[in-house]
Amino acid sequence: MTVVAGEVLLEARGVSKAFPGVQALADVDFTLRAGQIHAVCGENGAGKSTLMKIIAGLYQMDGGELLLRGQPVRVASPLQARKLGISVIHQEFFLMNHLTVAQNIFIGREPKLPGGILNDDRALNERARLLLDRLGVDIDPRVQVRRLSVAAQQMVEIAKALSYDSRILIMDEPTAALTSGEVEALFRIIRRFAAPDTAVVYISHRMEEIKRLCDQITVLRDGRRVASRPAGELAISEVIQLMVGREIAAGARPEPRAVGEPALEVAGLATPALLHDLSFTLRRGEILGFAGLMGAGRTETARALIGADPKTAGQVRVFGREVDIATPADAVRLGIGYLSEDRKRYGLIMQQSVSANIALPSLGRFARRGLLQDAKMDELASQLCQRLRVKTPGVRQLLRNLSGGNQQKVVLAKWLARDCDILIFDEPTRGIDIGAKQEIYGLLRDLAAQGKSIIMISSELEEILRMSDRIVVMCDGRITGVLDNADATRENIMSLATRFASKQRQET
Repeated sequence: MTVVAGEVLLEARGVSKAFPGVQALADVDFTLRAGQIHAVCGENGAGKSTLMKIIAGLYQMDGGELLLRGQPVRVASPLQARKLGISVIHQEFFLMNHLTVAQNIFIGREPKLPGGILNDDRALNERARLLLDRLGVDIDPRVQVRRLSVAAQQMVEIAKALSYDSRILIMDEPTAALTSGEVEALFRIIRRFAAPDTAVVYISHRMEEIKRLCDQITVLRDGRRVASRPAGELAISEVIQLMVGREIAAGARPEPRAVGEPALEVAGLATPALLHDLSFTLRRGEILGFAGLMGAGRTETARALIGADPKTAGQVRVFGREVDIATPADAVRLGIGYLSEDRKRYGLIMQQSVSANIALPSLGRFARRGLLQDAKMDELASQLCQRLRVKTPGVRQLLRNLSGGNQQKVVLAKWLARDCDILIFDEPTRGIDIGAKQEIYGLLRDLAAQGKSIIMISSELEEILRMSDRIVVMCDGRITGVLDNADATRENIMSLATRFASKQRQET
């Protein structure tokens, strides 16, 4: 069926959905028209992802109806959604780590060799390469997904969704782990996709992206629709106020903080694959930001420091004492906590409760005669959930039932429970809404004021400038500069973030 530009492609009427102890959606209406890039905004737990998962067949609604091109439909599964022309890029990845990039993109649709039994790997890899070229990313289609960074895995998810002949593309936080160049390439693809017979639903917490890209904005709050208006009619401040029900103060540089003695001293750190001669100092009560483009080595630095990746050289001192950190367990014993950029893979046990996840690094505190004291675990978890405003009906709730942002808060809570002196936060606000970001920022400032020493790795320059006392800039596995916040600008950070790469290009 040919759809006239502007005609309604998809409509949700009075959709409701409840989980144990939580009303995720209550009588929500949503209309998507052909040619639109339609933003859905809201805090974590507002119902955005739940609504999209109902449209995608992952959840079944408790009430309401869906119409596709004016006809009522029941989307019983993701497979049926794809057959109806609906593809989704989820905030949490749905990739099989043991398979290659090409196998993930075309699983179940692999080209066959003559005879129709064996897969044609050459043709499979070529098709994947063409899709990746459309995205403007250089990823080998033959490599296993487990070997890719979070940003590269996100691009594989996008390629997988685009590989279907879809009419509706739902994108849930697609740029959360992408560099500015990758974001621009993605925007070009999205704009080409939104044609007279196709449309895009775009979920993001990044207001600047929404204002640049989207035609229509629908705002959800506490499971209800509170507004749906053309993007040109809404200022960013109005969208934020609709999302949180209150005004949010604009970002500002941090006030000068009194810092103490060196908490962590690193000299000559190197790894087999990437890092070269890294030296820096983190002081008590300081927030030390790490900036750089994807592949610069920020996450690799954190993983080498905590013993998750092998080192070939380097000395580490913790409060003046030289230490040997061979495993993450060594780091924890020394009072170093690490929040990974990939909370689902490295930070949480999704099938366990909120309480169990928070207690995980501190189980020794709750053990008596070989048995865990559940009541004490629950008491501490309740205090931390209240402090961090974790939206959960109770601390015995399974973590998989929480929104992505609330899962991130649980990761933070488990390191607060451990009371580490040195905290390494890798993308601490990834996938978290604006209101929750303010809470995380306040928490980091409070921790620094209490004398905790914090390394904050972030892809968002605004976040780095807003939070850091000093900023370490990396490029190609090397530190290219360390800036005091008062001297730092977007321009000089980006200059340092590309310095060594530019030099290498000149030499070649």
